Amino acid sequence: MSEFVQSLARGISVIRSFSSDTPRQTLADVSRSTGLTRATARRLLLTLEELGYVRNNGRYFELTARVLDIGYSYLASLNLTDIAQPFLESFSEVVNESSSVSVLDDTDIVYIARVPTKRIMTVAIGLGSRFPAFQTSMGRVLLAELSDDEVRERLDRSDRSQTTMHTVTAGEELLKRLHTVRQQGWALVDQELEIGVRSLAAPLRDATGTAIAAVNVSTHVGRTDPHELTDEFLPRLLETASNISRAIAMR
Repeated sequence: MSEFVQSLARGISVIRSFSSDTPRQTLADVSRSTGLTRATARRLLLTLEELGYVRNNGRYFELTARVLDIGYSYLASLNLTDIAQPFLESFSEVVNESSSVSVLDDTDIVYIARVPTKRIMTVAIGLGSRFPAFQTSMGRVLLAELSDDEVRERLDRSDRSQTTMHTVTAGEELLKRLHTVRQQGWALVDQELEIGVRSLAAPLRDATGTAIAAVNVSTHVGRTDPHELTDEFLPRLLETASNISRAIAMR
């Protein structure tokens, strides 16, 4: 398309090449991970350094905290974090488990609000953390809002490298589960993202009824069985989702 700005896309790809696994990279690392030539990668890194988004100690490049301004601009415009946070805190205090809000970003969910209690996963979860949508309870309730064809297309492009023995990866079986989620209005995922972790989620809707995010509660299998989740946690989760959705509609 004629409006596509390739240099902007390349700059974003350079920023996204940094992660928890690769927080510091050489020019060669960035070139390799982005597929850009060393000359192009160098120009982009130096531009980002001049703008304050990257620092360089002579050999290694790394992101600066200024990159957070980009994400916080989105959160500020959405205003969802401020709306959801007090409800999350109240809900988490009642159930004594971690609760989060995420949005759907193509094939992934991205955490935008969170109240942690006990750490139950091997990876630390914070604002901006990403997981494959099909593998999570919050992702399931948001994928359930899409057409079957859209779900199939996103599943084909999803990262399925870190699945467990419980993960549903087959397209048609996943679609069946999403149909159930669509009918009941919530999703339960049992050890599909990580062994030992159970999660329950419900959608958050705006004034038009469109699901714009999801809220969840996560627990460890040693503390909570599936029946306890649906019998005791689910009514409170749905109430919390309803309260947040009502607050969103009134903003």
